[in-house]
Amino acid sequence: MRNPIPQQQIRPKMLRFSLILILAVFVTSCASKKDVLYMQDIIAAQSKITASVHVTKIKPNDLLTIVVSADDPMAAAPFNLPITPSYAPNGPQINTVQQLQTYLVNDQGNISFPVLGTISIAGRERNEAVELLETRLKEYIKNPIVNLRIVNYNISVLGEVAKPGNFTVQDEKVTVLEALSLAGDLTIYGKRNNILVMRDQGDSTKVNYRIDLTSSEFMKSPAYYLQQNDIVYVEPNNAQVQSSTYNRNTPVYISIASVLISLIVLITR
Repeated sequence: MRNPIPQQQIRPKMLRFSLILILAVFVTSCASKKDVLYMQDIIAAQSKITASVHVTKIKPNDLLTIVVSADDPMAAAPFNLPITPSYAPNGPQINTVQQLQTYLVNDQGNISFPVLGTISIAGRERNEAVELLETRLKEYIKNPIVNLRIVNYNISVLGEVAKPGNFTVQDEKVTVLEALSLAGDLTIYGKRNNILVMRDQGDSTKVNYRIDLTSSEFMKSPAYYLQQNDIVYVEPNNAQVQSSTYNRNTPVYISIASVLISLIVLITR
């Protein structure tokens, strides 16, 4: 008959087993490499990817600056809004800055333009709007040149990024990667394969896009190039969700662990 194993040998083994079991319960959310790296399918250094075409269209509620110039500056003057002074404090003094007035695209997609009257401009690309205005202006002045900008070209980035916020884009062209870099990039807890881009179509409808940053295919998405007032939302991954649950229930987990260890010690005596 085999001799029973002494209790003093069983006890350390049971304690080690219980500690390993408890740690295994707590440590269940390690992020793998495939969950973190961007564009994992790009292998060759010279890989070529055809990205989506960048198209920015003017929408209702956009704010525009439009400056008209021509060979004869005096002839172009009636087609420009007056420049208004803007006052900015500078210590004990106040600086006066000349500021262009803006055109608001109304809900019907129109602007009220000096001399020309109502112009339907929403739904047009920037170059199309410039061409339309120059064509109308040629009826009054020679060789008109129109400089048009969207001044409320803002992008919002929310969720699991280092610096969430609202960002103004100066050149009216920004990719989703550039927007994320403005927000300090994703945190380690950001879900990289399911980024949400919410887009206001300007006619009370919204379109949502989902893109996967772990695959280069997202560059072909209509959401690769963002449009004014797009919202980019980065969801927390499972590790962050579980971590949040763990942090809320830490006192409970510690109490359960203490009871389990105490019971194991009593049983193995």
